[in-house]
Amino acid sequence: MTENTIWRIYSIKTLRALAMTALVSAAMLTGCTRAAAPNLAAKTEAMESKKMLKVMASFYPMYDFAAKIGGDKAEVITMVPSGTEPHDWEPAAADIRNLEEADLFIYSGAGMEHWVDDVLASLDNKDLISVEASEGVALRDGHRHSHEDEGAVEPEEEGQYDPHVWLSPLNAEKEMENIKNAYIKADPDNRDYYEANYELYASRFADLNQKFKDTLSSLPNKDIVVSHEAFGYLCDAYGLNQVGIEGLSPDSEPSPARMAEIIDFVRANHVRVIFFEELVSPKVAETIAKETGSSVQVLNPLEGLSDEELESGADYFSVMEENLKRLEAALK
Repeated sequence: MTENTIWRIYSIKTLRALAMTALVSAAMLTGCTRAAAPNLAAKTEAMESKKMLKVMASFYPMYDFAAKIGGDKAEVITMVPSGTEPHDWEPAAADIRNLEEADLFIYSGAGMEHWVDDVLASLDNKDLISVEASEGVALRDGHRHSHEDEGAVEPEEEGQYDPHVWLSPLNAEKEMENIKNAYIKADPDNRDYYEANYELYASRFADLNQKFKDTLSSLPNKDIVVSHEAFGYLCDAYGLNQVGIEGLSPDSEPSPARMAEIIDFVRANHVRVIFFEELVSPKVAETIAKETGSSVQVLNPLEGLSDEELESGADYFSVMEENLKRLEAALK
């Protein structure tokens, strides 16, 4: 065999080996590409499954309850800014835009958000799920007592119902249950998650309710004087008597006759504390306290928390615990 023949045979074998290597490499590359495709699809599907619900809540208690149920599966935005009294608040254009993009809208109802019907009717967002959280709660009559004003007896203008349902822990639990059901309607794949969150907080509402019962039932005094009549549901639940300086809305001014009536009541019943709330001026409460020798204290109706309270981690439960401490001290 000549040297040239040997060289040709070697070259052919080398070329065959290189070709086989190329084929194997191509097959491996094709396999990797095919394997990567399902992984990419899985990642895309996982990212889409983690898309958070956009939830709009009318004011603080609805925000707090919605955030507790939604957890890490929802972006919850409160419409009424922190530190703002919500009774006369109305949504701005930015709030309407947010509602147009939202998946879920939560409001308390019973007349608290007087603007709801008009706003919902104006929206183009036909996929929006809205829930009136107070649905199913036994509502209190919103027409306050009459009182004399310069010789005439006139009923004070109020809504049909008392809207402050969340101030009874058991009513608050019902509101959270309605919110939970709305989440499940909007996102049925995560039903178990929302159910578990609700069960956790339902037990806390039950504990809070029992604590209020145990603490307030044994106290000798039952009368509380408050700046506005926000605490009717709480008083009904625990056997207290609410006397409001003003009616269901905190922005009205009491007449001279009403002021005299409250002062007489405080003196006759030895009321030691006049309660007011942080979102309204304490001037009237301070005037009555000065006339009667009483003190003034905050009783928080949870209509809105300040930025400082929110930053400190305050929530429905911590504020209600603080309210209970102040009631206990005032009624001993």
